[in-house]
Amino acid sequence: MNNRILVIALVAFGLASGAHAQQVRLSISTGGTGGVWYPMGGAMANVLSRHLPNAAVTAEVTGGSVDNVKLLATRKTELAFSMVDTAWEGMNGTGKFKEKVPMRTLAVVHPLVMHVVTIEGRGIEKISDFKGKRVSTGSPGSGTEAMAFRILEAHGVNPDKDIIRERLSVAEAANAIKDRKIDAFMHAAGVPLPSVTDVAAAPGIKIKLIDHTGGLEAMRTKYGPIYAAGKIPARSYPGQDRDNLTVNVWGVLLVHETMNEKLVYDILKTLFERHQDIVNTHREAANMTLENQAIGATAVPWHSGAVKYFADRGVTVK
Repeated sequence: MNNRILVIALVAFGLASGAHAQQVRLSISTGGTGGVWYPMGGAMANVLSRHLPNAAVTAEVTGGSVDNVKLLATRKTELAFSMVDTAWEGMNGTGKFKEKVPMRTLAVVHPLVMHVVTIEGRGIEKISDFKGKRVSTGSPGSGTEAMAFRILEAHGVNPDKDIIRERLSVAEAANAIKDRKIDAFMHAAGVPLPSVTDVAAAPGIKIKLIDHTGGLEAMRTKYGPIYAAGKIPARSYPGQDRDNLTVNVWGVLLVHETMNEKLVYDILKTLFERHQDIVNTHREAANMTLENQAIGATAVPWHSGAVKYFADRGVTVK
């Protein structure tokens, strides 16, 4: 048995505790380097490595939600960021998942806002204007891609027939739109999204964020009440002079259902006690509040260790 399997086994059976316990190695599956989850996950890994006894934690670059849930299913990661709509499919073994993934919710993190980004001069004012345009719908294996398809569908745009579709990471998409190689891109993340800030701040470019709440009711009718209306406030990005009306979905942290209850409790205790350290890295982490654990939509049942921790803090999750 190699060291990594041994560590995971110790965690699963609750044996990795005490002054002489073997070091617990954990990985956090995040997303692309140009998104929000990678810096946020890096801050969490740093906090846990420094303040959770016997822990060594790393943040891993991934394709996003779909990849993260699949990594969790195969026990190749211990903590995974995911959008709730992707998590719902993973739990039920539908969509991108052939089998049900035995996972549990650790925490509600923040609402993910779908950014629909173009620039002046590309002839795009609304989603239906995407027809015939070159558009990135997110990297393969991302929750963005699944959500983007649903938004396009709700606005009468077939992503396989009506657009010239690219499957770029958000960092790649930002570079491509600055170089005029694509007309628009879509990415679901917190605000501010570093890659969108990069585009908005580029010389000679005027950013344009496209409203898309018109398809919300169709999405909710077909996929359930996991989507909500939201907005990106004016001046969130350089040159953005009005509010952008968006579709939102919550982002959550997931763990395998077999993770030890005490370990889950201790992870949450450490993250919330050092919450400001995470917020200092990315302000979107400010949404990971105790209050939002009760009201944030999560499609996956809570881990018993999370239920116990939040109950001790006076918050009921269910």
